[in-house]
Amino acid sequence: MRWFHKGTALRSSAIVPPGFLVDRVSIDGVTTTIEARGVGATGQCPDCRSASVRVHSRYQRRLADLPLAGRVVRISLMARRFRCISASCRRSIFTERFSDDVLAVHARRTARLDGLVHHLALALGGRPAADLARRLMMPVSNDTLLRVVRRRGRPAPPAPNVIGIDDWAWKRNQRYGAIICDLERHRPIKLLPDREPATAQAWLTGQPQIAIVARDRGGGFALAASKALPGALQVADRWHLMENASAAFLDAVRKSMRQIRSALGAAFIDPTLLTAAERLQYEGYLRREEMNAAILARAEGGATIKQIVRETGQSRGLVRKILRGQRSDIFRTRESSLEPHLPWLDAQWAAGSRNGAELWRRLRASGFRGSLRVVSEWACRRRHAEKMDEAGFRRTPSARTIARLMTTGRDALSKTQTLTIATIEDGVPALVDARAAVTAFQTMIRMKAGDELDGWIDHAKTGLLASFVNGVMKDRAAIAAAIVTAWSNGQTEGQITKLKLIKRQMYGRAKLDLLEARLIGAQ
Repeated sequence: MRWFHKGTALRSSAIVPPGFLVDRVSIDGVTTTIEARGVGATGQCPDCRSASVRVHSRYQRRLADLPLAGRVVRISLMARRFRCISASCRRSIFTERFSDDVLAVHARRTARLDGLVHHLALALGGRPAADLARRLMMPVSNDTLLRVVRRRGRPAPPAPNVIGIDDWAWKRNQRYGAIICDLERHRPIKLLPDREPATAQAWLTGQPQIAIVARDRGGGFALAASKALPGALQVADRWHLMENASAAFLDAVRKSMRQIRSALGAAFIDPTLLTAAERLQYEGYLRREEMNAAILARAEGGATIKQIVRETGQSRGLVRKILRGQRSDIFRTRESSLEPHLPWLDAQWAAGSRNGAELWRRLRASGFRGSLRVVSEWACRRRHAEKMDEAGFRRTPSARTIARLMTTGRDALSKTQTLTIATIEDGVPALVDARAAVTAFQTMIRMKAGDELDGWIDHAKTGLLASFVNGVMKDRAAIAAAIVTAWSNGQTEGQITKLKLIKRQMYGRAKLDLLEARLIGAQ
């Protein structure tokens, strides 16, 4: 590094790339023009590599360089053409060359400016980078920025030994790709155009050194890894295992909704005590029950799922859900904007304030932004509830709410919630066993107790979690590896989040090569 002390003049050669000699500097408005020439006495033929001092002619190359003192810099380079002195060389005339870290062949930008343009494009993409470059006095178009990224591509990554593979959405529920990450180096190394097993298998076949493959619970990547790398250890993703266990318990609650309603005394419903919105939901429930009964009757008669779909016109997923007993909720509860204010409303109701409009006005004064109708419907439901006797309707929470309350500590529940869950546990003991099995499975993953897996399978395979246990048995080796090893697919999910950010930053219009260059080239 060259230091300039007070009183020392700045040499003009210090503001141009090495190998250039400044002849003249002129300033015109916001543009600084530097007239320069090469300092070498000879030129080297690019074909035969022989040096020549015979100058044929000269011409001007106009180059863009880094800005100087807030001005755009243009270099007018007087380049030379040399005659090749080798008689055997097919090239008779060649142009003066510079090293690639100074000026590339045919380039219109110096290497240091091109490197900065590349980093801007990697970080921001096309138009945002073009806007910033214009403010930095380096005007360059968005198309040029993207061309620089594509031209430079990405460096070839070292051969990975431990990888994570997962899918990502080009467009949700329509088109998917796949991403492969080097888990040891914490970086993505490849994007695949789809998530088909054949595509993943083709890439994995060319990487025989891979010893560990972390993946999700889907069967596509498992099949590809088994065929391409039969000796590699497959590791299921721990987060997906925890989530699958929670979803299995929710399915168990949905299958038990009839028993839950009976246990809570809500098997009989008086339609005259329902609000208008609840009556609509109850009528929809009766129609669903009629459809459920027809489909179950066909299944008991020996009809296959395919035949039932063809006869009823319902979707295959709906038929499977009915046959599994997962379609029995009467009221589909939703999160309400009144949830944070319910304790205050209950206190006001108990104090004798029963006018919905008056309660709404007080809530508005305290910051509530909901409508009058929300509070009026709540007051209407409270009045109906007070009219009900023991033989009347008692509202049953949704399956999702019950699953959440049953897996929440009792110290975090209200008195009413505690009594509700205690009644359900007494009336449906199979749910208690399912909850215990899910808790044991998740604890086993947290504590890395892989030796308990076989015992857990034997204990849980006959209960409400039988379907989930069957899936665990089919993928036992990968799940056992997930419990005892340190590898998982979490960092792959993080790279997918970064990939989605880049894709949305480019309005979803970037092709695979550009996405790969921006995601992997930035490493």
